[in-house]
Amino acid sequence: MDLEERAQLPSGLSHAADGFARYLSAERGRSEHTVRAYRGDIDALMLHAVAEGVTSLDQLDLALLRRWLGDQSAAGLSRSTLARRAATVRSFTAWAVREELLELDPALRLKAPKRDHALPAVLQQQQIGRLMEGLETSAADGEPAALRDFAMVELLYATGVRVGELAGADVDDLSAERRMLRVLGKGSKERVVPYGVPAARAVGAWLASGRPALATDASGPALFLGARGGRIDQRTVRRVVEQALGRLGDTSASGPHTLRHSAATHLLDGGADLRAVQEILGHSSLATTQLYTHVSVDRLRDGYKQAHPRA
Repeated sequence: MDLEERAQLPSGLSHAADGFARYLSAERGRSEHTVRAYRGDIDALMLHAVAEGVTSLDQLDLALLRRWLGDQSAAGLSRSTLARRAATVRSFTAWAVREELLELDPALRLKAPKRDHALPAVLQQQQIGRLMEGLETSAADGEPAALRDFAMVELLYATGVRVGELAGADVDDLSAERRMLRVLGKGSKERVVPYGVPAARAVGAWLASGRPALATDASGPALFLGARGGRIDQRTVRRVVEQALGRLGDTSASGPHTLRHSAATHLLDGGADLRAVQEILGHSSLATTQLYTHVSVDRLRDGYKQAHPRA
């Protein structure tokens, strides 16, 4: 919904949506990206409600919410998206009750289809090796952007951190002696994650030769810099990773989350404790981390079928 469409909403609905967005940002510490996604879900609900003649928040009821989800399902939205939108609405109405904007919560019994549990794309270890070799070769001439790209990809795979966490990291967040990186994760939760020797070498080369060449008075403490010397933005990191993955030629995987998924799976394949991987990834729930155990089991099964003569 654009600003013009929001301006046409009844004031009670518009003010409630604005208040919920402020609550998510200020009190829950949600990222700008998450707040935007939640606000988009609420805006979609408001447009549907207005089309049904709703002019105030207390006119929302369970039947309307179910019709809204049903219309979106008929429009072809995935079960995962429907589940997320239902969860957003439950959070919104619960907040509205606490704020005394609603007397009763109409979404208490709102259900949506269970999420699709598609297994994440995971690179083979030899693919990771080729990925890093290609980036290292590009960085061999000492060009600052190539040194940066190599260091970023090495660190993303070595630590399993999210793109936003990497982009937000400062030079002082690195402990070169201990090979540890401090990041600020979801919900403003801080954690410290280890990284290995290859990442340490790549990051060291970036700090010694690449970063000084790009740094300006406005660079501040940012660990990774863009072409103009400011803190690198997440879109640039994503583009770097997507281009590097595209050069592999033998995978349909794309995006930085592929490196996070691969790091988690390879850790578990190597015998890492599930709770240790949970801590490294910054998952609030162990159930989220357990998804990677399914990936490992499927890889084991595929290997068995290919190798065993009586599989």
